[in-house]
Amino acid sequence: MTAVPLTFPDQTPTQRRAAIEAADFAASITDLLDGAATECPDATLWEFFDEGISATYAEVRQESLKYGALLAALDVRKGDRVAVMLPNVPEMPLTWFGLGWIGAVMVPVNIRYSARELAYLVKNSGARLLMIHVDLIGVLDELELDVEVAIVGGQDWQENLGNADAADCPCAHVDRDDLMNIQYTSGTTGLPKGCLLTHRYWLTTGMVNAWRDGRRFRRILATTPFSYMDPQWLLLMAIYQRGTIVVGKRQSASKFSGWLCEHRIEFCLFPEAASKQPPAPHDADNPVIRANIYGVRASAHAEIETRYGLTAREAFGMTEIGSGLYMPMEATDMVGSGSCGIPSPFRETRIVDESGTEVPVGEIGELIIRGPGMFLGYHENPEATDQALKDGWFYTGDLFRRDARGFHFIVGRKKDMIRRSGENIACREVEGVLRDMDEIEEVALIPVPDDIRGEEVKAYLTLQNGYAPDTDLIDQIVAYAGGRLAPFKVPRYFEFIDTMPRTTSFKVAKAELIKARDDHRVGAFDRVNNIWR
Repeated sequence: MTAVPLTFPDQTPTQRRAAIEAADFAASITDLLDGAATECPDATLWEFFDEGISATYAEVRQESLKYGALLAALDVRKGDRVAVMLPNVPEMPLTWFGLGWIGAVMVPVNIRYSARELAYLVKNSGARLLMIHVDLIGVLDELELDVEVAIVGGQDWQENLGNADAADCPCAHVDRDDLMNIQYTSGTTGLPKGCLLTHRYWLTTGMVNAWRDGRRFRRILATTPFSYMDPQWLLLMAIYQRGTIVVGKRQSASKFSGWLCEHRIEFCLFPEAASKQPPAPHDADNPVIRANIYGVRASAHAEIETRYGLTAREAFGMTEIGSGLYMPMEATDMVGSGSCGIPSPFRETRIVDESGTEVPVGEIGELIIRGPGMFLGYHENPEATDQALKDGWFYTGDLFRRDARGFHFIVGRKKDMIRRSGENIACREVEGVLRDMDEIEEVALIPVPDDIRGEEVKAYLTLQNGYAPDTDLIDQIVAYAGGRLAPFKVPRYFEFIDTMPRTTSFKVAKAELIKARDDHRVGAFDRVNNIWR
């Protein structure tokens, strides 16, 4: 298969959507790689800058076939599940492609997982093999697994890989709708759920991100873990573009703008925390064409574009759907609006009430999405699947409104609401206001039971370096919030913590905050009674 024909910026988003939806699809992710390696064998596909390792398209193709041969020698066959616990090193995507060649299924495991979490994923997924990096094997001391274990990076692995022959890879017949990943969600409300993701899912997500702007992105940055979905579609996006994915071992807000400059990045996922770092001379010295931003404070949007000299645009996606919404690059009038944009190619959206009836323009309801190339359901969890997928529509659990022009605005999670004295408070709104303060790095709102009002609002806060967690700061926060929010939305309780617990996708893990304490008034400042409890 050849690359999707390049669409041009002077086309409208509607024209570009039509071109993408009419394009030919590869048969699988390895078929996509195969076509690119044939077209541009000597172009650089990836650079892992922390390791100082790079590889061309032809080299990646050849090496991934060796991985397929080695996996087959370990008795991995089409349809088998393999749990993969590797950091951001070349072995991770090589394993993904190697499994793709033989039609097997990858179960990515976050390298920060505990023994309990690892054991759950291995058992729940039905993995017959665990591939784990040599630097992570300490977690195996705490559990017994009834699966074969391959230690990647160890001496035996290197010897076996050296003896593997790409010609011995048993390339299976793989269809677009064959399973490629069981991708576990972050599990903020319970045990993680395994999303069943096909080759079509990945091909769709990679294609949409590559071509929806009609631009060439020759150098694409990936610094979040490969166990999460983003680096996987970023890799495919690079292949569609015949470009290079530039991979860092871990995310860093303080180093981020330096990476954009040093590695001459043209596309990235911009973390809001980077914008709160001290200004640097190189901030705007980058060739970034588009930076995807997710949930960034509306008030910071224009400032990010000005400071870093780039076009930043919102987008909305989930593991279950891949790309759902995006803001076109030409929508300059929407900068600072807070909108996530319009439906991505291959996606149709509705905003519905509790009965599933579409709400009028401007009213708030749950966003539901449908289209080809979404997840098939949750692995061995039919109840959760039935709740999420109804008549082909995926119910996101996110509250949205849509304006008359079709732009979507996220209000908050359906379950991330606090009901105080009969008033609904969207946590996302209040958190966005508080994050606007220079002193605050991150904020998470939770409900606190209250005999009079039903629920009260508590804010957990982490501060930027140099700021003291005292009552003077709380007074400043209350005054700031009071000038921007209705009085009932201003938190009553405040607690300062050093670090926020995070999910595997780096979102704040509110479930961890909530279960850490029975009474969340303890340890907090109560601004109504003016006391530390």
